[in-house]
Amino acid sequence: MADDLEIDLNLLLALGALLEHRNLTRAGERIGMSQPAMSAALARLRRHFGDDLLEREGRGYKRTVFGEQLLPAVREALRQMETTMQRSPRFDPAESDREFSIAASDYTVSILADPLLLLVKQRAPRIRLNLHPIPASLPSSSAVLSTDDLLIGPVGYDFPGRHLELFRDRFVCVVDPAATGLSDGTTLSLDDLARMPHAAPTFAPGSHTPVDRALGELGVTPRVRVTVFGWLSVPFVLAGTGMVAIMPERMARLAIRSAPLAVLEPPFGLVELVEAAFWHPSRTDDPAVRWLLSTLQEAAREL
Repeated sequence: MADDLEIDLNLLLALGALLEHRNLTRAGERIGMSQPAMSAALARLRRHFGDDLLEREGRGYKRTVFGEQLLPAVREALRQMETTMQRSPRFDPAESDREFSIAASDYTVSILADPLLLLVKQRAPRIRLNLHPIPASLPSSSAVLSTDDLLIGPVGYDFPGRHLELFRDRFVCVVDPAATGLSDGTTLSLDDLARMPHAAPTFAPGSHTPVDRALGELGVTPRVRVTVFGWLSVPFVLAGTGMVAIMPERMARLAIRSAPLAVLEPPFGLVELVEAAFWHPSRTDDPAVRWLLSTLQEAAREL
């Protein structure tokens, strides 16, 4: 790698465009540089990294192995640069057109999105929210949070960074009363939970819900017959079956509005799901992120 190359922001922009588009003309159009300028930038980057970055494939280019490895880091560097340039010592939500990136579970979006979007529409009509799923593999280092303004997820899953509790929910049992022979308001026993087949969510490999741990302490091993990813799909596999699902009450109450299901009291007592907002420590002093956190807290209070 060359030591005498001065890497400036324009060259970083060129690197990102070249790796994304794998075409000098399209990359130049994206960042407003001519094809000869992009060719010169590619030559400088190749000298700096000691790698071709792009290599011929037919009439076009493909990324080299190193180029593929470099692309995620370049994307993150460009996102960080954009976020940095958006920072300001003051934040006026009524005038801002900032986009916030929030990673959240399907459960959080289904429960919290309505009150949050209503508040944002009233107070910050030009702000955009990019809500997307939490990565399938649970984050293990604070570097993961550098890609999002916030991550909203359950406490106890080793999410990194700082966090602020938003709301709590308790776990209940959900069944189709007709299919199971049970009636509304019936409390299942622990023996019932051990005997009945279960529909259950899956998350990241090796992850467990608080109720999984509670049942384990009570010596109950659920007989899982159907698994689906996340909470949102669980109620839809229960109707017409003799299965039971254990899920957060707020989502269960939403599910029974559109399916012939009943919410039953759990036999294992109070087990709570605690949802919190997590963020990278570097965002703590960002007034825009602080505003978003306070708005989330207010939305959660309306639950």
